[in-house]
Amino acid sequence: MSKKLKVAVIFGGRSGEHEVSVRSAESIINALDQSKYEVVPIAITKLGKWLASSEATNLLPSAVIESADQRVAIFGDPTERGLARFSKEDASGRRDQIDVIFPVLHGTYGEDGTIQGLLEMADVPYVGCGVLASAAGMDKVVMKRLFHEAGLPIVDFTSFLRAQWEADPRKIEERVVEEIGFPCFVKPANLGSSVGISKAVDAKSLNAAIALAAKFDRKIVVEKGVDAREIEVSVLGNDEPIASLPGEIVPQTAEFYDYQAKYVSDNGARLVIPAELGAEMTAEIQRLAIRAFQAIDGSGLARVDFFLERATNKLIINEINTLPGFTSISMYPKLWEVSGIGYGQLIDRLIELAFERHREKSRNVTSYE
Repeated sequence: MSKKLKVAVIFGGRSGEHEVSVRSAESIINALDQSKYEVVPIAITKLGKWLASSEATNLLPSAVIESADQRVAIFGDPTERGLARFSKEDASGRRDQIDVIFPVLHGTYGEDGTIQGLLEMADVPYVGCGVLASAAGMDKVVMKRLFHEAGLPIVDFTSFLRAQWEADPRKIEERVVEEIGFPCFVKPANLGSSVGISKAVDAKSLNAAIALAAKFDRKIVVEKGVDAREIEVSVLGNDEPIASLPGEIVPQTAEFYDYQAKYVSDNGARLVIPAELGAEMTAEIQRLAIRAFQAIDGSGLARVDFFLERATNKLIINEINTLPGFTSISMYPKLWEVSGIGYGQLIDRLIELAFERHREKSRNVTSYE
């Protein structure tokens, strides 16, 4: 009988998407075939404390884990912040090592290249995008500039620092009105799952929206509001990525697909999967999704979100998410399910892609001269 692959699932984290991460981790762990994978849960608390498997398992009440590895240790004082040790030698000197990491850390300190940098330093295979793609995909301003450079259609936007707004809010307000106008959407530049996003229709609501976004990030982005259908596409692969069939999100109880609609309310939005689009439009959306993925040098997985303007039928790329939600109701796995790849198969493929990318990077020649 072949040895099981040891898969560490890292979840939680210090971002505003901590709870989403826990839900995603539960779904992934329950979908992992534990006849061929040994699951090692590793949690990070909201305060940044790393928890070994025995403690991490307690945070996953709905997860079924056959035998959580209790030997994953913590560096330093366990009452302080520290890093989980990914391998440990026993008395004989034999190394008991994690084979692959599945980081399920949405938002800052996880989806933004930070955990990816740590895993690169540790030289361990991991699921998903690398440091550059993760960082670029998280920062909406950098992302949009890369899309623009690649010739991809984007919505009109402007950005500014929290410090600039605090120093002269009227100047920022006048700039937004002049460059973007109303209605507009105000967002933290570095966050996901619609956390901290508000719609502004006048000066008063703009000020409140900026104040909310400023709680989550030092950089704020304001985008022009468009009357459009919301279309999402999942991308899978490394050097030769493929795109799923598109899906459409139709908000039911909110003006846009906010955090409540995504993760809390059962009737917050209606998901139309696949989206009701013609063959030509479907192919164009898939093509642009792959180009957006390549524009940030993506690998493994991402979800690309589009606006399809109602008046002009023009496609606009809204954003790319390099570590999209993986809960049972998340769009990323749902889109692949209707495209012919089930949830368990999808996780298997992502793990294969992690090894593939690690092998490719290992071919690089390192000189110490």
